[in-house]
Parts: sequence; C-alpha cells; structure tokens
Amino acid sequence: MSKMKTKSGAKKRFRMTGSGKVRMNNAFMRHMQSNKPQKMKRKARGTSIMCEADARLVKVYMPYDRKQRRKSRAQRAAMAQA
Repeated sequence: MSKMKTKSGAKKRFRMTGSGKVRMNNAFMRHMQSNKPQKMKRKARGTSIMCEADARLVKVYMPYDRKQRRKSRAQRAAMAQA
C-alpha cells in the first residue's frame, strides 16, 4: 500500500496544538490596513483555534500529525484493562 500524503497547502497554513486542536492564522491582515477598524485589526493579531467542524477536514489533510492520534487517559486505561 502506498503512503498517504499530507496536503502541502495544509501543512503551510495550519499547525496542531498539544491537545490536538488546529491553529490557524487570521484572515484580512495582508493589505489595506488603513481602511479597517482598529478593533478588527486587534482581534486578528496572532493565531486562533479553528472550529471543530472545519478542523475535522484539516485533520484529514494531515494524516501523519501525531497529536491527532493521541488518546485520552481514560481511553488508555480502558484499553489496558481490556
């Protein structure tokens, strides 16, 4: 069976947090900043966490990211007892 490939656009745009959430950059910050309100520019600084519905799709694009396969402590305990 061939290897699964990570979408190159996804690996450039998204990162995974330690808990398995998807971190993304905010939009509308490339140009024409003088026409945008200060509140909008302030809220768009840095990165934000993607909503769970969109994050499921991004995780499909990044199959080898280890953090999405991490099991919770309860799941590991249940597997150890079984």
